[in-house]
Amino acid sequence: MANLNITNILEKMTGKDKDYRYMATSDLLSELNKESFKADQDLEPKLTSTVLQQLEDASGDVSGLAVKCLAPLVKKVGEDKVVEMTNKLCDKLINGKEQHRDTASIALKTIIAEVTTPSLAEKILISIAPQLIKGVNTAKGAEIKCECLDILGDVLHRFGNLITKDHEYMLTALLSQLGSNQASVRKKSVSCIASLAPSLSDDLLAKATLQVVQLLKNRSAKSDITRTNIQMIGSLSRSVGYRFGPHLAETVPLLISYCTSASENDEELREYSLQALESFMLRCPRDISPYCEGILNLALEYVSYDPNFTDSMEEDTDEEGQEDDDDDESANEYTDDEDASWKVRRASAKCLSAIIVSRPEMLSKMYLEACPKLIERFREREENVKMDIFNTFIELLRQTGNVTKGQGDIDESSPRWLLKQEVPKVVKSINRQFREKSIKTKVGAFSVLKELVVVLPDCLADHFGSLVPGIEKALNDKSSTSNLKIEALVFTRLVMASHSPSVFHPYIKALSAPILSAIGDRYYKVTAEALRVCGELVRVLRPNLEASAVDYRPYIGPIYNAILGRLANQDQDQEVKECAISCMSLVVSTFGDGLQRELPACLPILVDRMGNEITRLTAVKAFSVIANSPLRIDLSCVLDHVVSELTAFLRKANRALRQATLGTLNSLVVTYGGQIGSSSYETIIAELSTLISDMDLHMTALALELCCTIMVDRKSIQNVGLAVRNKVLPQALILIRSALLQGQALQALQRFFASLVQSANTSFDALLDSLISAAKPSQSGGLAKQALSSIAKCVAVLCLAAGDQKCAATIEMLKGILKDDSTSNSAKQHMALLCLGEIGRRKDLSNHVHIENIVIESFQSPFEEIKSAASYALGNIAVGNLSKYLPFILDQIDNQQKKQYLLLHSLKEVIVRQTVDHNGQSELQDSNIEKILALLFNHCESEEEGVRNVVAECLGKIALIEPKKLIPALKVRTSSPAANTRATVAIAIKYSIVERPEKIDEIMYSEISTFLMLIKDSDRHVRRAAVLALSTAAHNKPNLIKGLLPELLPLLYDQTVIKQELVRTVDLGPFKHVVDDGLELRKAAFECVDTLLDSCLDQVNPSSFIVPFLLSGLGDHYDVKMPCHLILSKLADKCPSAVLAVLDSIVEPIEKTISHKPKGDAVKQEVDRNEDMIRSTLRAISSLSRIRSSLDSILASIVLSQHSPSVLFSHLTI
Repeated sequence: MANLNITNILEKMTGKDKDYRYMATSDLLSELNKESFKADQDLEPKLTSTVLQQLEDASGDVSGLAVKCLAPLVKKVGEDKVVEMTNKLCDKLINGKEQHRDTASIALKTIIAEVTTPSLAEKILISIAPQLIKGVNTAKGAEIKCECLDILGDVLHRFGNLITKDHEYMLTALLSQLGSNQASVRKKSVSCIASLAPSLSDDLLAKATLQVVQLLKNRSAKSDITRTNIQMIGSLSRSVGYRFGPHLAETVPLLISYCTSASENDEELREYSLQALESFMLRCPRDISPYCEGILNLALEYVSYDPNFTDSMEEDTDEEGQEDDDDDESANEYTDDEDASWKVRRASAKCLSAIIVSRPEMLSKMYLEACPKLIERFREREENVKMDIFNTFIELLRQTGNVTKGQGDIDESSPRWLLKQEVPKVVKSINRQFREKSIKTKVGAFSVLKELVVVLPDCLADHFGSLVPGIEKALNDKSSTSNLKIEALVFTRLVMASHSPSVFHPYIKALSAPILSAIGDRYYKVTAEALRVCGELVRVLRPNLEASAVDYRPYIGPIYNAILGRLANQDQDQEVKECAISCMSLVVSTFGDGLQRELPACLPILVDRMGNEITRLTAVKAFSVIANSPLRIDLSCVLDHVVSELTAFLRKANRALRQATLGTLNSLVVTYGGQIGSSSYETIIAELSTLISDMDLHMTALALELCCTIMVDRKSIQNVGLAVRNKVLPQALILIRSALLQGQALQALQRFFASLVQSANTSFDALLDSLISAAKPSQSGGLAKQALSSIAKCVAVLCLAAGDQKCAATIEMLKGILKDDSTSNSAKQHMALLCLGEIGRRKDLSNHVHIENIVIESFQSPFEEIKSAASYALGNIAVGNLSKYLPFILDQIDNQQKKQYLLLHSLKEVIVRQTVDHNGQSELQDSNIEKILALLFNHCESEEEGVRNVVAECLGKIALIEPKKLIPALKVRTSSPAANTRATVAIAIKYSIVERPEKIDEIMYSEISTFLMLIKDSDRHVRRAAVLALSTAAHNKPNLIKGLLPELLPLLYDQTVIKQELVRTVDLGPFKHVVDDGLELRKAAFECVDTLLDSCLDQVNPSSFIVPFLLSGLGDHYDVKMPCHLILSKLADKCPSAVLAVLDSIVEPIEKTISHKPKGDAVKQEVDRNEDMIRSTLRAISSLSRIRSSLDSILASIVLSQHSPSVLFSHLTI
C-alpha cells in the first residue's frame, strides 16, 4: 500500500499544475522522512528519476523541495542508484544548461553530505572525481570550473583518503589551476588542494610545496599569481599541521622577504604573507622555533604599518581634563577608501596573537618587546583593526593568567612583574579610548580592563580615579548601548571586588548615582549586573563595623529603595530576582542598624521568595548572610517562619538547596538560638538524621556541624540531647564504620561525640561502649583500617571531653585489653592500641606507669596489623611527652635490631607530628636531634625499601625543623657511592618541600639543584626519586625550580622513553614473562610533566614534548597511558595550537587504544582495566574535540571505524 501511495505521488509530481507538483513533492518528502519507508527494486528507479527531473522544474519552489528530498532519499535507495544520481548531476553541472547548474551543484553537495559509509563514498569518488577534474581542466567558463572545484573540495575533505592512487593525478591538475587568469578559479583551487592535502603522502605533499615554492622564487611572476601561491602555502600548513614543518626552512625566509620587499601598494601580498606566518606559528610550533624571533620582529614592524598617515604622538601629552570635543581623535581622522594598509596591521596583530598563544615560554620577551607596541597601537584609526589589537592584548593577559597562575610578581623577569610595570601606560591609553565616539571601541577598552583586573588583582589602586569619568560616561550617556553598560558594570564589579575599599571612597558619590540608575534600566542584563555592582558598593561603603572612612548614611536610603523596587516586583527576569535578593541581603546585613523601620516591610518579602521554587535557593543564602551579620539583625518578625521553611527544605531532593539550608540553619542557631523553640530543634534534629551517610560526606559534615551547634547552644535542654541520642547517634555509629569516612566529615564526627558527651543526661560510658562495639567485626567480615582509625579518633576526643577521671579509667581499660594476649582478643588489641595512640597524642600519659612497655610488647604479636598499630601508638604516646618517651624509643632502636622497622615508624610519628601539630616549631631538643640524625643516616643504605622510605620521610621532616643542619648533611650524601643512600636523600628532599612557607625555603632555593640533578644518575631508583622530588617541588613550590627547568626538562623528558636495557625476559618454564624495570620511572616522569603544565607552563615548550615523548607515552603500557591522556587533555585546554599541529600523529595511538580488546581468557581485572583505558581515551578525545569543531569529523572517523558511537560514548558516563 505504501509503494502504491508513492506511485500516486510520483504521478502527481509530473503534472502540469505547479501547485500540484509542489504539494506532491512535499508529500514525497514527508514519506521519505518516515523511518518505516522502504523502496522496492521497482520503485527505486522511478523515485530517483522523478526527483532528478523535479530538480529542473520551472518553479523554483518545486526544485527547492526536490533538493530537500535528496537527503533522505540517499538513505532509502541502493548505493548503485545513489552513484547513478551523482553521475547524472555531475553531467548536468558540467554539460547542462546554465539555469540548472546551480541546482545541480546544490543537489550534489546535499548527496555528498549524507554519505556515511566508506563503500558508497569510494564508489562516488571513482565515479565523479574524474568528471570533476575534467571539468576543471577543460571547461571554458570560470563558473563551471568553480562549481567543479567546490564539489571536488567537499568530496576530498570528507573522503580524500579513499582514492590514494589518484592523488598524484588530482594534485597535478589542481596545481595547474593556481596559474589561472581567473581569480575565483585560483581561490577555489587553493581551497581544493587544502582539502586534499591531509590525505596526501609525505612525498606528494613535498612535491606540492616544492612546486609552489619554485613559483614563489620566480620574482618576475604576476603579483596576483604570487599572492595566490602565498595563500596556497598558508592553506597547506593549516591543513596538514606539523607535517609542513620540514618545509619551513624554505618557506619562512621567502615569505619574510616578500613581506619586506613588496611595493608600497601591494598590501594584500603582505597580508597573505603574515597570514601564512601566523599559520606556521599555530600549526608547526615545534619546527617554527628557530624563526620565532624573525616573525616576531616582522609582526611588530607591520602592526604599525600605515604609510598614508602620519601620527605625531603629541597626543601623549594631552591633558585628561580637556573637553571631549577637543579630544575626540576620530573627528578628524585620515580616511581613504582605497587605503588597504589596515589589512597588513590586522594580519600583524593576529600573527602576534598566534605567537602569544603558541609560545608560552616567550611571554617575558613579549612583554619586553610586544606589549609597549600593542599599548601604543590602541590609538589605531581603523576600528576593526583596533578590535584585533585589543583582542591580541587580551590574549597576552589571558595567557599570562594561565601560565603564571599561583605565582607571585616578585621576580623582575616574570611576566606578572613586567605586566605590572605597564599598567600606568595601559590606563593612560585606555582613558584616551574612552573619549572616542565609537561604542565598539569603548566596549573593547572595558574588555581590556576586565582581563587586566582578573590577571593582576589590585593593580589599579593608584589609577582608578582616572577611570571614573569613563565609567560615568558609559553609564550615563544616552547614546550608550546595553552592551557598553554591561561591560562597564562588569569591570566596576571586578575592580571593586579585587581592591581595598579605601581605593573607592573618594569616588563613591560619582559612582553611586549611575549605578543606582542602571538598576532601573529596562534591559534585564543591565539591571542584574547593576545589582551585583551595588552589592560590591555596599561592601565598599562599610567594610566593617568600625568607624568608616566615608559617611555611608546618606547612601543607605537610595540604595535600599532602588533594590526594594526590584525585589518587590514579581514580573521580571529570574536573574534580576536573584540578584535583587542577594543584594538586599547584603544591604540588610551591612546597614541593618540604620533600617529598623524598613525591615518589617523588607524581610517578609525575602521570606516570600523562599516559597517560590525559582528563587528559593537564593533566598536561603540571603538569610545566611543576614544571620552572619555582626549587627545581629532583629529577625523576630520572621524567624519562626524562616526556621519552619528551612526545616522543610531538608527533605527536598535538590542537593544544593539542602546544603545551603544546613549552612543557614547553623548561622541562625548561632545568632538566634535562644529565640528558637525546643520543638523546632527536635524537628530539625529528626530531619538531620536522614542526611548522615557515607553516600554524601560533604552533606554529612554540614549536618553534623549543625547538630553540634544545636547541642552546644542548647545543651541544658534535655529534649535536645534525647533527640540527638535517639535520631542522630545511631546514624553516626553506622557512619563511623565506613571505609570512606575522612576529612571534614571525620572532623565533624569527632566534634559531634565531644559535644554529645557534654550535653544534658548523656552517659559517657554508654557512648564509649557504643564506639567500642562499633569496632567489632561484623558477620560479613572485619572493619576497614580507615574505620578503625576513625573510631579510635572519636574515642580519644570523647575521653578528653569527659574529663581526666573518665579518661584515666578508659586508659586502664585499654591497658587491660593489651595484657590479655589471647589470640581471640586480637581485634580488641588492635583497637586498644589505636585508641591509646590517639589519646596519647592529645594528652600526656606518663602518669600511667610502664604504658610504653605494655605497648611495645605488642611488637611480638603474630599479627602484622597489631604490630603496625603498636608502632603507631608508641610514636603518638611519645608526642604527648617527648622528654620521657623519645629517649626510650631511641634506646630501643639501638638495642632492638629485630624491631627497628617498627620503631622507626614510631620515630616517624614523633617527627611528623612536630611539623604538623606545632607548625614547624619543634619541641625536640638538640641532643635528641643529633641522636636521631645519626641513627637515620646509619639506615640510609638499608636494603629494605620500606626502611629507606621511613628514614627519608623522617629526614625530610627534620629538615623543616633544622634546615641549616640537615641540608648540608643531605647534600654531602648526594655523592655517596651507595645508590640507596642517594635515593634516600632525594626522597628526603621530596618530603621537605611542603606547600606552606617554611624557613627551609631560603636555603633550599640555592641548594635544590644539587638534589634534582640526581635525575641523571646511573641508577634508575635514584632517578625516580629525583623525578618525584621535582614533581613535589613543581606542585608545592614552583618558584624553587623555575630557573633550573631549561636544564632539567630535557633530562626529565629522557626518563619518559622506553629504555631497552631496562626490559628483561624472565623464563618461567612453560612461558616467558617480560619485565619492564623502567615502567615506574616513566610513569613518574609523565606525572611530573602533568604537574609542570599546571605550575610552570611558561617554562615548558609543549611542542618539543608532544613529539616524540607524549606520542611514545600514548602507545606505552596501561600505567603510562593514563597520565598521558590527562596530559593530552590539559594541553588541549591550555596549548590547543600545539596539539592541533600534531593531531594526525596523535590519531594512531589513540585509535589503537580504543580498538584494543582483552584476550578471550582475560580475568575480570584485565577487562576492567581495559574499560578504564577506553574511558580515559574518550575523555582525551572529548577534550580534543573542544579545540575546534572541525576536529569532530576527524575524531569520529577514528572512533566510528572501530565501535558504534552508542557503545563508545556510554563509557564517558560510567
